[in-house]
Amino acid sequence: MSGITDAGRPPEPDWTAVTAEELVAYRDAENRFRASTAARALTGEPDPGATIRWQKLALPGRELPVRVHRPASGREAEGAGRADLPLVLHVHGGGYVGTAAQSDWVTSHLAARLPALVVSVEHRLLAPDSPLPAAVDDGWDALQDVVRHAARWGVDPARTAVFGESCGALIGALAAIRAKEAGLHLRAQVLVNPVTEVTETMFDHASIARHAHTPTLTVPQLRLIQRLAVPPGGDPRTLSPLSAGDLNGLAPALVVVPTHDPLADHGRRYAERLRAAGTPARLAEYPAAEHAFLSLPGVARQAEAARADILAFLRTSLTA
Repeated sequence: MSGITDAGRPPEPDWTAVTAEELVAYRDAENRFRASTAARALTGEPDPGATIRWQKLALPGRELPVRVHRPASGREAEGAGRADLPLVLHVHGGGYVGTAAQSDWVTSHLAARLPALVVSVEHRLLAPDSPLPAAVDDGWDALQDVVRHAARWGVDPARTAVFGESCGALIGALAAIRAKEAGLHLRAQVLVNPVTEVTETMFDHASIARHAHTPTLTVPQLRLIQRLAVPPGGDPRTLSPLSAGDLNGLAPALVVVPTHDPLADHGRRYAERLRAAGTPARLAEYPAAEHAFLSLPGVARQAEAARADILAFLRTSLTA
């Protein structure tokens, strides 16, 4: 969503020289805008068929906010021991910026139309004191916690999917890998314009050079994400789904790729690797669409078609 101008939005800092203080100030101001009603001209109106509210998960050593989307017809059953709704764990995009509220257009639609419980994770954002492992742990811990307390949430843990956008898709992809290792069976994973590696080869893709300075994502922003992602002494391969050793047996994937995106080849290569490993993966490309288009239905004409594709994929995966 960076680069899309609108009244009330903060000016972007110099991404090549931004200080920690400048990054926090920009993030706070930008996220206030993304969560505002004024932003809906860009991010879309929530589906009236879903209720939306903030809750907190009590996780080890911390409380984690989540934005909960539930079919409106199921309000009376919340907390009443139902266990019949499928679960979609969603992770918003942005990396160093972003809030679950920016995705209400798509997440509330899925909740109302699948129908399903959609839990969107307000994960810790990238910062000098909060590298990528914190956000990855937030996604995985949230998934485990909701599944563990499935009856309390009114969901069927056997019908669970993960859905992530951009850096959130990296978190979702790693959650799917961890789920297989932990014996947690997922029905599906949806990865929209995903980041799939933060290693030294992160920029060695043709799409990076071809679309280096788009309105919604630029190479300087990606370099900031890479700088913030890996803690000192950390191994970037452990944070890069594209570098994972074994991708066999993962949940079937829908990989959504806007073609005018610096990260387009990240999604393409990951879909290829999944298929080569024997994991079903469908690549859905949207010609001329740009990064984060699904979060910008007010200006991205292909967002609605992508939302319909995601809904159909999840409906098939979660009701089979």
